[in-house]
Amino acid sequence: MRIAITGSHSLGKSTVVNQWVARHPSYRREEEPYRALGLYGPYTIDFREASTRLQNGIQLYYNIGRVQRYCLATDNVIFDRAPVDYLAYSMYTAVQGLSDIDDCFVDSMVPAVRESLDRLDILAFVPKSEQWPVAMEDDGIRPVDHAYRDDVDALFKQIYRDGRFGLFPNPDGPRLIELLGPPEQRLAQLELAIENLQAT
Repeated sequence: MRIAITGSHSLGKSTVVNQWVARHPSYRREEEPYRALGLYGPYTIDFREASTRLQNGIQLYYNIGRVQRYCLATDNVIFDRAPVDYLAYSMYTAVQGLSDIDDCFVDSMVPAVRESLDRLDILAFVPKSEQWPVAMEDDGIRPVDHAYRDDVDALFKQIYRDGRFGLFPNPDGPRLIELLGPPEQRLAQLELAIENLQAT
């Protein structure tokens, strides 16, 4: 089963990934591109309005490249972030108008993102929820900025709930689900989605 966890930062995505792999050791964990390329890799990657086409582009195509490695539904892998994430973050930067990322660049990403989704079985969106607030973690890596997190979350909701870019529904694409509630509930929701998918 090929799963990607997606959504704005500091909402518990990595927690879901780590807990899932701990519970299901047959799954391979694919690191998020920022950590692989920036934190642990050779690139400088900026956030917010300072992001550039190069920075978001290399993250997108790194993520797509990793997704493309798994061609079979029998491959057990879980991704910390999905190609869609770089659409949302690029949309945010385009609105700021302070870098070379603009609406044209965002639109140019859509075909590659849409095609890459064919290699995923489940796309699990972690939205911000007033019922289950997640504290902003100051780990020295992620931006500690509630407005930034909220703005990006709203852009994800435009893509996933409002159908911006027309990525869903796609008969060849992944099943889109939302993970809500505390960690145990999120894992149970993911387990149920897999059971339902395997039953069809």
